[in-house]
Amino acid sequence: MLLNWTVMILYNYFSAMFVGPGYVPLGWTPEKSQDCMYLQYCKVCQSYKAPRSHHCRKCNRCVMKMDHHCPWINNCCGYQNHASFTLFLLLAPLGCIHASFIFVMTMYTQLYNRISFGWSSVKIDMSAAKRDPRPIIPFGLSAFAASLFALGLALGTTIAVGMLFIIQMKVILTNKTSIESWIEEKAKDRIQYYQTGETFIFPYDTGSKWKNFKQVFTWSGIPEGDGLDWPVRNGCHQYSLTIEQLKQKADKRVRSVRYRAVEDYSGVCCPVTKGVKTFFTTPCTEEPRIALSKGDLILATRGLKHWMYGEKILDSAADGGIRERGWFPRKCVEKCQYDSETDQPVDGEKKNR
Repeated sequence: MLLNWTVMILYNYFSAMFVGPGYVPLGWTPEKSQDCMYLQYCKVCQSYKAPRSHHCRKCNRCVMKMDHHCPWINNCCGYQNHASFTLFLLLAPLGCIHASFIFVMTMYTQLYNRISFGWSSVKIDMSAAKRDPRPIIPFGLSAFAASLFALGLALGTTIAVGMLFIIQMKVILTNKTSIESWIEEKAKDRIQYYQTGETFIFPYDTGSKWKNFKQVFTWSGIPEGDGLDWPVRNGCHQYSLTIEQLKQKADKRVRSVRYRAVEDYSGVCCPVTKGVKTFFTTPCTEEPRIALSKGDLILATRGLKHWMYGEKILDSAADGGIRERGWFPRKCVEKCQYDSETDQPVDGEKKNR
């Protein structure tokens, strides 16, 4: 049984790793040229981003139906390997539960044979078994320690990977990805902030959990569709999600606050010279840090108490310039006179937009 678990776990693990998520073809454009207005353009891949695709900085490609980049498989989880990745998340905890049962029963039976009960104390002799003088497998103190350590690993893997499996199943049953769930949350925030009266409906949820499940898990192992065109629910447009992404991108530029660097920052993850609080509160994320020189302009879009995330303007043209994105210490920058990218005073006018 343990051998079966091992084979199935490794098969799905390596399938998720080597099959990959599937990438948008380089130079891809929609069949109808007028549809380009609904899509974002990727300067790295020199192509338009197909619906549900996102550019991965690690893979350096636009990934079809990207969910996230997983360092454990050194690849993205997306259109082609979503099923294999989820099965791996299911089988790994099941195999660890089986292993945990074996470890518990092994330690129980071995300790039971080595415990002697007295009137005032309980003694454990790990040197030899009291009731079974000829154990099938020698079980000393080192074997007990190794079994206890392995049990801790098995239980930790069961909890951690099991939680990831639950998260993945939630998004699969609604026919979403982790990124699309975040886009939906930001859509609600944008509508509430501007009070536009819109209603954003996620276009790819069929309304049936079973149908959503079958779009990822098939008997052939090949997911439905081609990864570029997707069926949508009634009343939704093929580009409903990409249109919402364009609105959020425009809103992000409006809400961005302009800062100027007042101190140099080398771009290290945990800077020692920027204060103890900055050192210990560095963001726990794979997102990069950006190096700053005194006088650099940065458009900040979000932040923590001691850190900020934004785009550094490398060219004088604010709209067409190339930017670097990443985290930087809040201590290194100060707010400019005007806080939006459009160089206009805030709050009241932003609300009207």
